[in-house]
Amino acid sequence: MLLFWLGIKDYVKCVTGLTKGLGKVKAAYPLVVAVLPDVPQEHRNLLEQQGCIVREIEPVYPPENQTQFAMAYYFVEYSKMIFLDGDIQVFENIDHHFYLPNGYFYTVMDCFCEKEVKWPADMGAPPSLYFNAGLFLFEPNLCTYHDLLKQLKITPTAPFAEQNFLNVYFRDTYKPIPPVYNLVLPMLWRHTENVELDEVKVVHYCAAGSNPWKYTGEEENMQREDIKMVVKKWRDIYSDESLDYRVPVK
Repeated sequence: MLLFWLGIKDYVKCVTGLTKGLGKVKAAYPLVVAVLPDVPQEHRNLLEQQGCIVREIEPVYPPENQTQFAMAYYFVEYSKMIFLDGDIQVFENIDHHFYLPNGYFYTVMDCFCEKEVKWPADMGAPPSLYFNAGLFLFEPNLCTYHDLLKQLKITPTAPFAEQNFLNVYFRDTYKPIPPVYNLVLPMLWRHTENVELDEVKVVHYCAAGSNPWKYTGEEENMQREDIKMVVKKWRDIYSDESLDYRVPVK
């Protein structure tokens, strides 16, 4: 598993929650947390105490957010990784994705329903299958890493640029996996008919106001009972001291 932490102050809470969630579902693989130099040592220590592998990375330019996805392909000591956004929680084991056939970019379909998700005209026609980049299975590769950086330098910046860029770059190798593996919370009110909440295995708390570590319920849609339920599930994991990492006895 791989997560990039770009130094946002309260992300130590979300990463801790994710780590404990992975422990609860007995994930067989560790969480590698890639951090920039400005992430405090105190926070790194907290993550290591939870069993994370903390790797410092140097900033890559251009410094737009999408460079983290390019950097993901640099971790060639791993044959496969699952990239996870920090605002994700895993409620059931997803290790079986590591055994999917090689050569593809696996992730969950998304839509253009949210106002933040735009497709710039200068990027050509949008792909017929548009995915969300909050969780994806990939194979680290230095050639891909260098090519991603090369393409980024000539790709116009735009709102939601990182996800749009990846949709262009991987359109020929993208393979959809079921939406239960990355429930983007706006789907609860945009496409209610497509959501079976009891079957969801991974929740993506990306809607405005839905981050469980700072949830107030004041933003639009945040008083929905289904939102309150998934926020509570995250908080129950975060506050469960029995899920704190224990060093294995040799």
